[in-house]
Amino acid sequence: MTPVDLHTPARGSSLTARLPGPLRPRRLLVVLAYLALALAPGELGEMTRGLFTDAFTQVSVFVAATLMLFYGAERLFRFDLGTALENARGWQVPVAALLGATPGCGGAVVVVAAYSSGHVGLGAMVATLTATMGDAAFLLIATRPDAAMVVLPLSLAVGIVSGWMVDRIAPMPEASPVAKCDIAPRIGRVRTRDWAYLAIALPGLVVGAAQLGQIEITQMLGIPVTAIACAGIGLGLAIWAISPVTAMTNPADAPATRAAEETSFITVWVLAAYLAYDLAAVYAGLDLEAWFKTFAPMLPLIAITVGFVPGCGPQVLVCTLYINGAIPFSALIGNAISNDGDALFPAIALSPRAAFLATAYSAIPALIVAYGFYFLAPGFLN
Repeated sequence: MTPVDLHTPARGSSLTARLPGPLRPRRLLVVLAYLALALAPGELGEMTRGLFTDAFTQVSVFVAATLMLFYGAERLFRFDLGTALENARGWQVPVAALLGATPGCGGAVVVVAAYSSGHVGLGAMVATLTATMGDAAFLLIATRPDAAMVVLPLSLAVGIVSGWMVDRIAPMPEASPVAKCDIAPRIGRVRTRDWAYLAIALPGLVVGAAQLGQIEITQMLGIPVTAIACAGIGLGLAIWAISPVTAMTNPADAPATRAAEETSFITVWVLAAYLAYDLAAVYAGLDLEAWFKTFAPMLPLIAITVGFVPGCGPQVLVCTLYINGAIPFSALIGNAISNDGDALFPAIALSPRAAFLATAYSAIPALIVAYGFYFLAPGFLN
């Protein structure tokens, strides 16, 4: 494969066509659709604005914070996490699982990006997606630390074993050369919109952390949550609409730029999942809580199935049901192992076949562990 110069794309190359600036028609249509739903009168508009608030305070701000942490550490200590994973050899899968087990989705997103660039194998991606609990981990740690002390280490261990088994039993070639070369051209200095996005995300992160801890601070401090969230979502959509990123940000760019670009990319998918789920609930009568209450012996299986849904919204619901005593621990652990959090969005976009396989592979240990607890320890941590 001909080497690609990430810093100075050749004239007339496909990279040049993706330089920042021009609106991209397909992305613009998506942005206009979101805005139309948000500005719609009546219940539809109110619901959409509420989903914007939830997506920003429950997902986007945590993704941005985690990516800033990882990319900032890379810049500060002058190392590349993707290359480090590639050179980890026998430790590649455990390190990937550990990144996935980090609360939130940022660590898993980093591993998915490393897979798409050919730095890690499928086993590492399976490990990180199996180990991650997504943003639901924050809620569990804040409300049931006793359960979190079991779920997170157990998910980590299952992720490591699953990754090793996939690499040994069902190996898959690395990402295609197209995916390997699909890196955005270097943007250069940090742009005003990058700083603006992170500035909006900061109060959103405070609100999101308070919500996870079930602390009501919005009225106490007078924080206009909906306005902040809609501003953050709107700016993120604008960043995505003119973004040169089609798969990965350029590793040479500043952490603030990479975090703003990648968080905006993920948020577009999160909004799609949130809207699909809530529209199904409102207009098609989908009620997950009723499912759980109706089919007691099927609770672990239903929780595992919900885990296949991309994003953290349904997974936070499962965690909430467990905290409120509506479902047993076996259902919670099954969902924690099967769910891939927000990292599944870029996985689907970058490597759909690998994303499907990784999700399918995670179902096997989820069933074994969940029904192991269901039959052998039915009252554990309930």
